[in-house]
Amino acid sequence: MRCEPANTIIKKFKGLKPLAEVTNVKAHTVMRWRMPKEKGGTGGVVPHWHIPAILEAARERGLDIRPTDFAPVMETAA
Repeated sequence: MRCEPANTIIKKFKGLKPLAEVTNVKAHTVMRWRMPKEKGGTGGVVPHWHIPAILEAARERGLDIRPTDFAPVMETAA
């Protein structure tokens, strides 16, 4: 499990620290977004209250991040 979409958004910001600065939280908090729920994370979900700040920072930095990028990724059975 890759814990999407948080993992991709973190990568687009080039790491935990830049995204933590944008959302005004600690890097550890952002790290938890890409951890499975059973290990204390959000399972890839970016908390909705951070989305506006992330979208604004992405726009300012020229990053291709859209509101639809925050939709949870559903796992499919193989």
